[in-house]
Amino acid sequence: MADDPLNTLPPVTRVRRSKEEARSAYDRMSTWYDLLAGPSERKHRDAGLRTLNAKPGEIILEIGFGTGHGLTSLARAVGESGQVCGVDISEEMARLAAGKLEEAELHHQAGPTCGDGAQLPFRDGFADGVFMSFTLELFDTPRMPRVLDECQRVLQAGGRVCVVSLAKREGGGLPVRLYEWVHHRMPKYVDCRPIPVAEVMEGAGFEVVETERRSMRGLPVDVVLCQPITPASIEGSPSSLLG
Repeated sequence: MADDPLNTLPPVTRVRRSKEEARSAYDRMSTWYDLLAGPSERKHRDAGLRTLNAKPGEIILEIGFGTGHGLTSLARAVGESGQVCGVDISEEMARLAAGKLEEAELHHQAGPTCGDGAQLPFRDGFADGVFMSFTLELFDTPRMPRVLDECQRVLQAGGRVCVVSLAKREGGGLPVRLYEWVHHRMPKYVDCRPIPVAEVMEGAGFEVVETERRSMRGLPVDVVLCQPITPASIEGSPSSLLG
């Protein structure tokens, strides 16, 4: 892939904050995140889960699982013969997600891990699918290709990625202009900015299989299903998911 697959795309604003700042921010908002973002994000996350179409027996990774709604849905989909792994930078989000899984009696099938999506703690080629919902656009622009490199690495041959994201499209109405205006001035706090989803995925070496265009309070949202153009090599012991 190119050294910088974003260099020919429409401008994508930066999110200039450290991992420690991001972790602290999401730790603080964890207890009220569902009240703030849940009602608006839920139906789009569910659309992404339907698009990913996790099946019994599969191994699925969710990057940026938040309070754990996606993990529980995926755990039900893969069943007792499958497994779901989650990575999120926030320890408090991981704690809440673990509680949801325990309450739903799905903790044997799914495990939340505190970690960085740009440095996944899993072996090569372990996953059938990767899911990200309102997560990829949180990473600073230079880090997005690293996250997608890691997705390529952990996917087995024939694997797939589904990304749900605020989308950067041509034009855009008043809600888009207002949102981008606020993000431009307060990127550390309004960090979820629109990105050209399909173009980012193609630049990172994925083939876009399906795109569903949606809207959230006037803001464009894309649900994009992709497959690696070059299948990842499969390495490591099949008995362990960790690298």
